[in-house]
Amino acid sequence: MDRWRTAAKAGTAALLAGSGAGTASWAAYTYLVWQAGVARGQIVRTGRWPPEADGVYTAGCAQSERWRRGVDVDLHLMLFGDSTAAGMGCTVADEVPGVLLARSLAERTGGRIRLSTKAIPGATSRGLTGQVDATLVAGPAPDAAVIMVGANDVTSGMSLHGSARRLGSAVARLRDAGSVVVVGTCPDLGVITAIPQPLRAIAHGWGVQLARLQTAAARTAGGHPVPLGRILASCFLEDPATMLSDDRYHPSAAGYRLVADRLGPALMRALAEWDGHSSPGRPEPVPEIAPSYQVAGTTSLENMLRVHLHVPFGRRRGGDTAPAT
Repeated sequence: MDRWRTAAKAGTAALLAGSGAGTASWAAYTYLVWQAGVARGQIVRTGRWPPEADGVYTAGCAQSERWRRGVDVDLHLMLFGDSTAAGMGCTVADEVPGVLLARSLAERTGGRIRLSTKAIPGATSRGLTGQVDATLVAGPAPDAAVIMVGANDVTSGMSLHGSARRLGSAVARLRDAGSVVVVGTCPDLGVITAIPQPLRAIAHGWGVQLARLQTAAARTAGGHPVPLGRILASCFLEDPATMLSDDRYHPSAAGYRLVADRLGPALMRALAEWDGHSSPGRPEPVPEIAPSYQVAGTTSLENMLRVHLHVPFGRRRGGDTAPAT
């Protein structure tokens, strides 16, 4: 049973909770399953995988540098989650959200930023455990982590509370390992016009609910949540042809620029407060990021981050911290 058929079945239960009308229940289920089939047909399978984007990004350099052990970097940024975090829908690496964030950090700080991607298209919150496991087994935790996950949990009909708990666990593990963590919460699936109504309205409601639960879980675990669905839905609804890629489901290059524009200031703010070391035990919950940090032009934060990168911690060699020079 594919994810949209699962969503249709769960949607029927949501619509008819408490109803004893068996005939109506069957009719609703049949209708939503039919709509799931329509959605499958409207969402184009391009067969493209996200572009390979990992490497070292430096201000003023058009091409990234291949990272290998021994290469000096100032900060290691890693992307976790699903196809949105991986950049599904992009045609070249420069459109990938991780690259946009890495280049922005490099330009604003003058540092050398290593980008690594653990995100996997199709992943749900259940996949975060494996992604974090692989990271911590392979070597030191990244200095900064960005997580985007949730859409597949919604379309797979997973427990929203369970999804949020798994996200919170991943954030807590990364924070305990010393990483700054920014979470882009579940997108608003109501902007996907290829999904017919009322299935789209059901998906929208679930996505909004999951985003709220993710916000609470991420903040409690010490992460910095950014409500992507709430702040970007109007832009996608106004111009879906521009904001969605040719598969009519994932963001386009323009859509990913908006995502990065919202995540970037939160990441800058989190890094400006970073001490560069892991904290013993469960980190303290972080306060909600003030609206002033969700816009570009945060010069004071850039200056603070420049100091953090180049004075207290020094340059990292192969993911480890080298003495400041």
